[in-house]
Amino acid sequence: MSGRQMSGAEMVLAALADNGVDTIFGYPGGAVLPIYDAMFKQTLVRHVLVRQEGGAVHAAEGYARSTAGKVGCVLVTSGPGATNAVTGLLDAQMDSIPLICITGQVPTHLIGNDAFQEADTTGITRPCTKHNYLVKDVNKLAETIHEAFHVARSGRPGPVLIDLPKDVQFATGEYRPPEDFTFTYNPPFEPDQAAVERAVEMIAKAERPLFYTGGGVINAGPAAAATLTELVRLTGIPCTSTLMGLGAFPASDRQFLGMLGMHGSYEANLATHGCDLLICVGARFDDRVTGKVSAFSPGSKKIHIDIDASSINKNVRVDLPVVGDAGRVLEAMLRIWKSRGFQANAEAMAPWWAQIEAWRAVDCFAYRRADPVIKPQYALERLRAALKGRDDVYITTEVGQHQMWAAQFLPFDKPNHWMTSGGLGTMGYGLPAAIGTQMAHPGAVVIDVAGEASILMNIQEMSTAVQYRLPVKIFIMNNKWMGMVRQWQELLHGGRFSESYTAALPDFVKLAEAFGATGVRAETVDDLDSAIARMLSTPGPVILDVLVDETEMCFPMIPGGAAHNEIMLGPNDRGQQADAATREEGMVLV
Repeated sequence: MSGRQMSGAEMVLAALADNGVDTIFGYPGGAVLPIYDAMFKQTLVRHVLVRQEGGAVHAAEGYARSTAGKVGCVLVTSGPGATNAVTGLLDAQMDSIPLICITGQVPTHLIGNDAFQEADTTGITRPCTKHNYLVKDVNKLAETIHEAFHVARSGRPGPVLIDLPKDVQFATGEYRPPEDFTFTYNPPFEPDQAAVERAVEMIAKAERPLFYTGGGVINAGPAAAATLTELVRLTGIPCTSTLMGLGAFPASDRQFLGMLGMHGSYEANLATHGCDLLICVGARFDDRVTGKVSAFSPGSKKIHIDIDASSINKNVRVDLPVVGDAGRVLEAMLRIWKSRGFQANAEAMAPWWAQIEAWRAVDCFAYRRADPVIKPQYALERLRAALKGRDDVYITTEVGQHQMWAAQFLPFDKPNHWMTSGGLGTMGYGLPAAIGTQMAHPGAVVIDVAGEASILMNIQEMSTAVQYRLPVKIFIMNNKWMGMVRQWQELLHGGRFSESYTAALPDFVKLAEAFGATGVRAETVDDLDSAIARMLSTPGPVILDVLVDETEMCFPMIPGGAAHNEIMLGPNDRGQQADAATREEGMVLV
């Protein structure tokens, strides 16, 4: 197609196809109608019509996250179409998801005149995208789109926006394919060998080491997760993960301590506090992980492996930075470990593992059954049991208590099967993300674990699921409250439940039926297994409304501003009690 004359609208579709795009999520409007008209005449790129532009971006996020390397794509109109996409763009920026968002714009001669549906899209989105473009010359359009894909997936991935005036879409110019261009943006990929060697030497000498892994491992591809798993097992070192990193190391492995952070496991948080070497791979020391920064892992040396140099020493000072792709760094570490004949230092680490097993024995996720009332933890345990043995399951979530319980009770042994909004914490993320995931994996089981408040944020996307016959399953844990807001109000605001109760919830069974989907309800423990079985066996989209305990709180919990060793195991630490010395010191060798 090099040198072929075509309209700007046709160039958009040709460039998408040449960059490996087969699916785009969007919503038409006047400023992008030339592209939609060109789309009508081709079969290379399929379009999914969402019901609101924010849903398009979240769907593209789910598509990108679950496909291990593909770039999610969005097409929306100018003005409100673009501004509705902003939340999803920031969500993708914070969670490092590669996206291309094409927005329509008023004709170039009207820009700046307050024209109908005009917005300063590049100005608005500059802080929440990795990069953005306003294309005013059709002969620069192909190069711009190709460069946008290169930027979106190179280095630390992220969203890139292309603002395209309507007259440029109508104009005719020369189209050239990606291989005709060379791009100047080439972030560091290979790590410094000396730094990697130093990291391996530090690991070999440590007596209380801990791997702390994040979403960067998953972004580096399935091979990076496999290399991480081999390295962790060879070294004999325990491993924990951020919310975004779940699945990078198998949850079923004895060396996995679970998620760390505000609602992470007791053993992961206490190990982080008490280790003498913290090996951070593809994580950014987020405040939900570190808690009180001055008390974060106070006695450890810290290695930070990250492809984004600006993330190093941003939140926590480290002793050894290693800039590079997580997969390449892990490969180099594994190669050096093997070539130098290092062995797991089992004898020196024996007291460390003994202490970890003592922390693990606390059983921090224990809860009290309350038959016939369904506890939310029990609901997820029964869902997990129903899914046992299946490797084609993808989980998305909304945001709130249910999200944290899903991270605690739904283990992942593989990457790219867990899609959640981590950095931004966007309510309404889960359903459109499930739609995008299902489009990418038509035969898979895709379940959105939701709360009744979050699901209403983008419930209109049920119409999208029905239109495209996508068998997404929505597993609502319905406690009638904004659960996490209520929990904080109870623990930190004297039980003053200000505006956190939803007094007029819809009947979710009837709502599902109104959309043309299937609705199921479970009200008691005795209803639960059969309701889950019906949800999973029913063709097409299903909403399962699980009525759960209205007052249950999500523990463990590190209160805001507290340190890891100040973790709460329950309200006022009722029930399971941690050893006082352990809680104060963070580690007691046994």
